[in-house]
Amino acid sequence: MSLNVGDVIQILEAMAPSRLAEDWDNAGLQTGQMDWPVRSIWVALDPTPDVMEAACQANADLLVTHHPLFFKPLKNIDFSMPEGKVVRLAVVNQTAVFSAHTNLDSAADGLNDLLARKIGLKRLSTLVRQPVQLKSGAAPGQEADRPEGMGRIGYLDTEVPLVELAGKIKKALNLDLIQVAGRSDLLVRKMAVCTGSGSSLLPEFLASDAEVYLSGDLTYHNGRTVEAVDRGLIDIGHFASEHIIVADLAHRLKAHIVSAGETVAVTACAFEIDPFTQV
Repeated sequence: MSLNVGDVIQILEAMAPSRLAEDWDNAGLQTGQMDWPVRSIWVALDPTPDVMEAACQANADLLVTHHPLFFKPLKNIDFSMPEGKVVRLAVVNQTAVFSAHTNLDSAADGLNDLLARKIGLKRLSTLVRQPVQLKSGAAPGQEADRPEGMGRIGYLDTEVPLVELAGKIKKALNLDLIQVAGRSDLLVRKMAVCTGSGSSLLPEFLASDAEVYLSGDLTYHNGRTVEAVDRGLIDIGHFASEHIIVADLAHRLKAHIVSAGETVAVTACAFEIDPFTQV
């Protein structure tokens, strides 16, 4: 039995349930049909025209991305515009596009857990708490499933100064540059993280007892706010905080397909780079 788009979406739904998506988000099937057969899948961060073109040239039947193709309703589809180019390629090549966005951020073992673990955080909990479902057959008070929600809070193995922590994170994520706000000698043991644009969760960070908040797209005023209360910020950029999911999601998706006894090629897009560079 061969897989179709709907079958793959069921696998992705188990990994990142759509119920976890934020109200403003547009996660899910962007273009295509559920009954289209799938023999090859590409995974990428963004559904850009160059990514879509490469996926189509590789005969991919499904492109799975983190960021959605559509955030707002379109009044027209102009094939000369980026979204229109992707739609045209998708239709002509019968390549479906699916997005797992904020639901993948919030999911257990999703993007926030991945980032937290890559920088050495342990004993993770959510920054924005959501109801936790008990494991099947567990009675109230027994161990619950791993929590779901936006952001994570965790602990480092040892307490380190902020400037030393920043250096370790640069090395762990293979980054050329990160931005830091706060005293260089601020001692850090407990951290909060949020992938993508994390400014909206700054109040939750300040309400916690974490010493430092790591995210992307943080602002000047965010820096001044944490500086005033002797906390720290580490901004690694939007791209760096999320691109790590591409290879991880491709690996996990492939494993689920193999365990189901199916044969489908799953490829992690290898050429995406941050749109911003340092000059």
